[in-house]
Amino acid sequence: MAHVLQTTIDLDAIAHNTAAIKRHTSAKLMCVVKADAYNHGVERCVPVMDAHGADAFGVATFAEARRVRALTDKPVLAWLWSLGEDVPEGIEVGVPTRAHMQLLIDAPSAHTVYLMVDTGMHRSGLDEEDWDEAFRTAKEAEDAGRLRVKGLMSHLACADDPADPYTDVQAKAFRRAIALARRYGLEVACNHLANSPATWTRPDLHFEMIRPGVSLYGLEPVPGLDHGLTPAMEWSAPVVAVKRMRRGEATSYARTWAAPADGFSAVVPAGYADGVQRTWQDALEIEIGGRTYPQVGRVSMDQIVVWLGDNEAQVAPGDTAVIFGDATALAERAGTINYEVVCAPRGRTQRAYRGGER
Repeated sequence: MAHVLQTTIDLDAIAHNTAAIKRHTSAKLMCVVKADAYNHGVERCVPVMDAHGADAFGVATFAEARRVRALTDKPVLAWLWSLGEDVPEGIEVGVPTRAHMQLLIDAPSAHTVYLMVDTGMHRSGLDEEDWDEAFRTAKEAEDAGRLRVKGLMSHLACADDPADPYTDVQAKAFRRAIALARRYGLEVACNHLANSPATWTRPDLHFEMIRPGVSLYGLEPVPGLDHGLTPAMEWSAPVVAVKRMRRGEATSYARTWAAPADGFSAVVPAGYADGVQRTWQDALEIEIGGRTYPQVGRVSMDQIVVWLGDNEAQVAPGDTAVIFGDATALAERAGTINYEVVCAPRGRTQRAYRGGER
């Protein structure tokens, strides 16, 4: 028996989620596939999204953009890059500072760009005091054939909390930026602000394009709500051993957990080298044969231990142990976010796919 730690990606779920988002808006849909499609695999996910409603794709880095560019004829935007990088042809580029803009203006050929404006997240983007000069410079460069300004973009800090008024503060700033850019003569015909939570809860902020990420992979972006999404990732491994334990016997490093009664434990070959976070200890609930069992003791580099109790279901080596199938549920128990959970599997984890027929 091969000890295969595996994420299984349901491409039919990706298709369902993409189509559901597309139906929810009259704007264009930019599918965010950074970080290897949130650890789901761009080579398999991008074609499915392309076939089920994507109008464009968004990534962080140029390296990611090159991978996606090879998979689709639709626009690909990258927005996280340093001044020392070579800017690839055929990729739309996010412009976070005036220095980045000047580098593009001085480039041998004209690039299509989105001007990134900081509307209050205080991370990437042109500060409001720089908007006048930036928009003036961009217009001059556009008139000279040195840039093609497609629109403005920004990012919301608190959209996952629909009651937080700061989203309205940012929305007002974004509208100010659009109005000012147009006063300088920029058309800015395609603007985008809405991430996954704003896609569902703030249709007034869809503008000409939306830019969801985590919802494409079936994860609910607004705690407590349900938008009918289907999780696309399951992480599993085979049970490698079942051991009898006596009451009071401890397992794993530092002996932090002891058996509450005579019973059985199971060993699952997944540890922090594979992405099982030590901070998930005591939050992991492992499903084996349709029953749920607690992970106990310390998470090790290569393995975790599961308490089977009296092992009424007769769990045995070779049975499949599901580490998570619902990343949101694990995130809630572990005090983190579902984004982090699906990005966690790595190391010796292999991917498998199901579905995806067009």
